[in-house]
Amino acid sequence: MTIFISGGCKNGKSTIAEDCCAALACGGPLYYIATMQAFDDEDRARIKRHQNSRAGKGFITIEQPRDLLGCLEKSDPENGTYILDSVTALLINEMYSPESFEADKDAGRRTAKALEQFAKSVKNAVFVSDFIYSGAERYSSYTIEYMEALALCDRTLAACCDAVAEISGALPTMYKGELPI
Repeated sequence: MTIFISGGCKNGKSTIAEDCCAALACGGPLYYIATMQAFDDEDRARIKRHQNSRAGKGFITIEQPRDLLGCLEKSDPENGTYILDSVTALLINEMYSPESFEADKDAGRRTAKALEQFAKSVKNAVFVSDFIYSGAERYSSYTIEYMEALALCDRTLAACCDAVAEISGALPTMYKGELPI
């Protein structure tokens, strides 16, 4: 089963995703694909908070900030259950390198394709993404390019996943299918 979970920050997406993975695993290996790269103390604190929340739950962490399909070689796709947290961080890493401020204009399409291929290659997966589309600001071209690329990734996952949920206040609103919890 594949599940796509979106929602605002600090709304319980990761906790619900972890619970879904545990329900789907049926004794198989649990993998946590960590995509965030730490650039400052705030990032490191957020990563630590996520590590602490999943401690003791049996997840094998795979650090994969880029090249999502590369983690298949480090795991058991036929029997494993995966949480990818998050699509948002994976895309930013693919789109912008630390060495350049120029956006890779093809990263959104490439990342969406990799996400779809990953979803079709594993037994179970839960994808976590941030809903960033409701601001009323005027954004820079960099931000607009990123938002458009993330929307492509999110639409791709919503189309290919068995269940689609938006989390708000730790409560899911279902758009497709059902969560296994």
